[in-house]
Amino acid sequence: MEATSGVKTTAEQQLDTLSINTIRTLSMDAVQAANSGHPGTPMAMAPVAYLLWNEIMRFDPADPIWPNRDRFVLSMGHASMLLYSMLHLTGVKAVNAKYETTGKPSVELDDIKSFRQLDSRCPGHPEYRWTSGIETTTGPLGQGIATSVGMAIASKWQAAYFNRPGFEMFDYNVYALCGDGCMMEGISHEAASLAAHLKLDNLCWIYDNNKITIEGNTSWAFSEDVATRFIGYGWNVTRVGDANDLETLKRAFAVARKEQDRPTLIIVDSHIAWGAPNKQDTHAAHGEPLGEEEIKLTKRNYGWPEDEKFLVPDEVRQHFKEGIGARGKQARDEWFAKVEAYRAEFPELAEQLVRMQKRELPEGWDKDIPVFPADAKGMAGRDASGKVLNAIAKNVPWFIGGAADLAPSTKTRLTFEGAGDFTAEDDPEKGRWYGGKNFHFGIREHGMSAILNGLSLSKIRPYGSGFMIFSDYSRPAIRLSAIMEIPTIHIFTHDSIGVGEDGPTHQPIEQLASMRAIPGLIVLRPGDANEVAEAWRVVMQLRHEPAVMVMSRQPMATLDRTKYAAAEGVKRGGYTLADSSGEGGQPDVILIGTGTEVSLCVEAYEKLVAEGVKARVVSMPSWEIFEHQDEAYKESVLPPAVKARVAVEQAGTFGWRRYVNSNEAIVGMKTFGASAPLKELTKKFGFTVENVVDTAKREIEKFKS
Repeated sequence: MEATSGVKTTAEQQLDTLSINTIRTLSMDAVQAANSGHPGTPMAMAPVAYLLWNEIMRFDPADPIWPNRDRFVLSMGHASMLLYSMLHLTGVKAVNAKYETTGKPSVELDDIKSFRQLDSRCPGHPEYRWTSGIETTTGPLGQGIATSVGMAIASKWQAAYFNRPGFEMFDYNVYALCGDGCMMEGISHEAASLAAHLKLDNLCWIYDNNKITIEGNTSWAFSEDVATRFIGYGWNVTRVGDANDLETLKRAFAVARKEQDRPTLIIVDSHIAWGAPNKQDTHAAHGEPLGEEEIKLTKRNYGWPEDEKFLVPDEVRQHFKEGIGARGKQARDEWFAKVEAYRAEFPELAEQLVRMQKRELPEGWDKDIPVFPADAKGMAGRDASGKVLNAIAKNVPWFIGGAADLAPSTKTRLTFEGAGDFTAEDDPEKGRWYGGKNFHFGIREHGMSAILNGLSLSKIRPYGSGFMIFSDYSRPAIRLSAIMEIPTIHIFTHDSIGVGEDGPTHQPIEQLASMRAIPGLIVLRPGDANEVAEAWRVVMQLRHEPAVMVMSRQPMATLDRTKYAAAEGVKRGGYTLADSSGEGGQPDVILIGTGTEVSLCVEAYEKLVAEGVKARVVSMPSWEIFEHQDEAYKESVLPPAVKARVAVEQAGTFGWRRYVNSNEAIVGMKTFGASAPLKELTKKFGFTVENVVDTAKREIEKFKS
């Protein structure tokens, strides 16, 4: 605690040092016990984490999910023991799936002792949802700081939407600790550039400038002037010459909190060293324990009992309890008291705030979803999606998003009255302010997708969009959303060789299969406008799975649902769309399609039926949802006895063998595409009625015996 004069007493300074060294020794002991991990950065950055948590951040360890808490992101996830030490020492409580505190610590000392071991709450890198108090999963460098931009955006949007005079419900700040690796990764540029453009003054990155990576000194590959780079973006940049200088660190954080137009970068110079003077070992800094002798030397340097392991002095626990514990509880209690008054004055907004936090949808959220009439000419998937998107977004206030500079092509702009644009202009009358629902991410697919994660972690329901081919740039962030089990939505259009003249560089071939390969990710490729509507109905109700919506550029015939099965079958992932085998009969052949190829399967089906073949069409917009169904349902759609099956999809064939019986039964892409008008491409690659019919007959003959 600080003395009233603002200058700390000798006893208080000693308590600071004792607390910092407790963080350091816990980290080195845990890494040594695991015989695996990264002790250097936790030791070097312990003073920064200590000061930030115990004196700066507004965070209640007893309620680590209260909505207006400050966020801390450890972007250099390899330094996870720094975060686990803070969670343990500050007494962060565990929270269950129902958003209830369990009364149990999030990280117990036994968890630290079993660091990096099976089922420990202290895995190798921080994992959201697994350990309470962790705001986002980190590990891949750069992802954490990019995600923190989404959190800062969320704070601004929530403030613009919910705050009222006398009721500042949202004003939280976001702090992210990053290192040289984060700075080198390209995503840091995307995120930092956008953060400055949006004037996110509630965002503070702390850069551990230790000049060390796994290969050695950063001079091998990194010589840019980081301060000048960030000044060029438009950030407020300040420097702390020694990570151990608590007073200078405190002044730097004070400057960050006073900033009103820019995000802040605090460059902190540190030196990874311990034990004997001038010893520095990059391997220990980035992936190896120190060794028992080196730990003893280091503890001796700290004035620490050399043979004590996992020692936490009682006065350190009490110090954190009187620091962040007391401050955080007061801030949290004041906020919830304000909520009660807010509920009395603004009951509708209060109800929305609660629903948003619980990932629930408002009543009547889907009442305006359109039903599309049968139309042979049809509608592009992207056009249908745009109509449905607008119908939903006007009824779900916190459903917001945008595109990586492609909204006119992906049809993701929200056009209803009051939608507006999210900008730093602060001109609501012109529809440009922090409360706008349309985001402009710029040509930054990777940054966009990580920012979506940050928004979702803040309980906003976000979507982002681009061309399917550029999902490659988004994949690392999409993968993390699946690991975290958060319901981000990614809309990808221009989903096939239907891009035509743009050629193979823009024609996605392998992207669908690669997305389907990500565990926990729901991929939907609807086959007509009504399937698009039903796909959105499914996706909006997801609470723990991210989704990829795959939409066509070219028109798809809107099927006559009085003749074919209802589109609500989309909720089962795959369903029988058409069947000529009669009540309880078995078809001779099953045609399985997704997206634009569903109508191709229907045309082939009609021709086969006219020739007396008993055929069935299965629309399979989502493999993942179909596989979630029980075996009885799956066998009713794809009877095991029916071996003659044909899969049709304008994408790579990888994965389709689970539903058909030979590679020859897959009408798909076995090469990259080509630059030509679409009609020529469909002929060249076999996406014609004649080829599907011939393939079906061949499969029937093969299995006749």
